[in-house]
Amino acid sequence: MVDKHTSQVNIYLFAILRRHRKMATTFKYWDDCVHPLDIEALWLNPQVRTEWLDSGETKGQKVHLSRDPDGQPFLTQTEMRAIAEIIDRRHFHSQIDVDMICAIAELESDRQVLATRYIKKTKETTLGVMQISPKICNWMYREHGYRACMVDEEKSTLYRPFVNIYFGVAYLKWLSNFEHRARGEEFIVRAFHGGTKKATHKSTNPYWKQYVSIKENLPSRKFIAQRPIMDPNSNLIPTTTTTNDIKHILWDSRASPEDMEQMWNHREVQKQWLKSRETRGQVRFCKDVDKGLYISKVELKTVAEILLSKHFNTRVIKSEFLCAAVEIISARFLNGVGSRIGLMGIDYSTAEWIYKELGYKAYKVESVEDLKKPFISMYFGAAYMIWLSEYEGRERSPQFIMKAIIYGPKNVTLEETCPTWLKFQEQLSYYESMKRQSESCNIM
Repeated sequence: MVDKHTSQVNIYLFAILRRHRKMATTFKYWDDCVHPLDIEALWLNPQVRTEWLDSGETKGQKVHLSRDPDGQPFLTQTEMRAIAEIIDRRHFHSQIDVDMICAIAELESDRQVLATRYIKKTKETTLGVMQISPKICNWMYREHGYRACMVDEEKSTLYRPFVNIYFGVAYLKWLSNFEHRARGEEFIVRAFHGGTKKATHKSTNPYWKQYVSIKENLPSRKFIAQRPIMDPNSNLIPTTTTTNDIKHILWDSRASPEDMEQMWNHREVQKQWLKSRETRGQVRFCKDVDKGLYISKVELKTVAEILLSKHFNTRVIKSEFLCAAVEIISARFLNGVGSRIGLMGIDYSTAEWIYKELGYKAYKVESVEDLKKPFISMYFGAAYMIWLSEYEGRERSPQFIMKAIIYGPKNVTLEETCPTWLKFQEQLSYYESMKRQSESCNIM
């Protein structure tokens, strides 16, 4: 788990990256910044293909880049890993740790395609996903024979993900044998960020600690790929576990005592928990066959109702809409699915922005791990929905809001009926019927 100091450093780093992002170069589609053969290679990756198809993309047509709340393009964790694997396999004989590449990209730029940072001390500018400098790229090209890609005079090609990551990995490869000595992971990572002279200096130690935390929390491809699709009509409850299952994560470790008390006070939740032999202070999350943690529909509905009644105007947003969104975004998996963190898929930088800029401060996020807590993820997800409901000063439809959460508000085309919206309507219908069992209610 990232500590408070690390979180503050990370926030500061990303704030600088956003302030100095180069706006002259813009990409809307993958086709704008990637060779057709590389797009084909991405389509051949099972995880990328699934993610793109689930997002409503169609093979043979232009593929949208994901966007952050500011409308800036970024790589999902699935896309980042796929590119790292392709480059490592093509050019480096699979000798570089792909998790190391992904963790550095996460830390250096938050996978922002157009990220730019000016380093005042060295008077250099680092660019793109890996935050590599044009000087290092040209040096790797001229002096060390890494010529599968090249950088143009305006340096704009370094914003292209495959080019940027290629030179970033080339530099990692060079660092791994610095001064003709095999170097360990810590030296390579610290030298990548601070230079070889700072690889053992105390100034790069915080960066190393951040890296270790991020690498440990990267999603497992195997785990994500094997997660079952939840039946819309299922309402599974936790299965009984043995006393030896001491590592089972508890609700009580991811919710405040006050929130847990309100959960216990809800009749349907109490009935479900008692049926599965839960006790106060020892309530377990549901598990699927691969031991992925998720919450039941009853638990999801209750969390939404508690949050909305305490912190939001329920005339603006309804619990059924929030629950249906969770089904589409994370399938109720506690840690999220793919690149999306937690139940609502809200990333750390977006949560910080909602907290600081929009004033939603009922919960505070001090690390990425906080976004894997049900109440926190759904709280910031609901706040983001409310902001989207009046995006650019216009009242927005439920369809716009849902599409904006998945694709980014600047990429919504209401004329197109995408599979994600149709799936959302199915889930919404289920939760509306679930709600009607006790009372009549609208969505938004």
